[in-house]
Amino acid sequence: MIDDISLEILRILQEKARIPNVEVSRQVGLAPSAVLERIRKMEKQGVIDGYEVRLNPERFASSQIAFVQVMVREHLGTSSIGHQLAAIPQVQEVHYIAGEDCYLIKIRAADTVELGKLLRSQVAGIEGVISTKTAPVLATYKETARIPIP
Repeated sequence: MIDDISLEILRILQEKARIPNVEVSRQVGLAPSAVLERIRKMEKQGVIDGYEVRLNPERFASSQIAFVQVMVREHLGTSSIGHQLAAIPQVQEVHYIAGEDCYLIKIRAADTVELGKLLRSQVAGIEGVISTKTAPVLATYKETARIPIP
């Protein structure tokens, strides 16, 4: 069970994962050792999955985002295709979705030319992929991995 203090620690860490433990302890009113113990416990319980650095995509020639529906043959076993899509480095997200019975993937590439090459050479090359439907992103107003904490 996660109490209010642990929820506040999670809010703080989601805002700035590299915040010093002493600063977190000051904000929640606990000793640094107690905060560290809570964080380690939440890591061990799987509440905290890990920590990531968010890079500036423009600095790494990855400013073009596209969402791609990947239609597949049902009988080939979708999890295998999902794992193959996930293995492509430029693919940031892979979701098997209802309705269209396909995958929805998020890709980052340098531009639409690179995106096209990636789709033709890697995505379409996976056995069982029937077709793709691509929606290039024109502008991004919010992009986050944060989970709302009540």
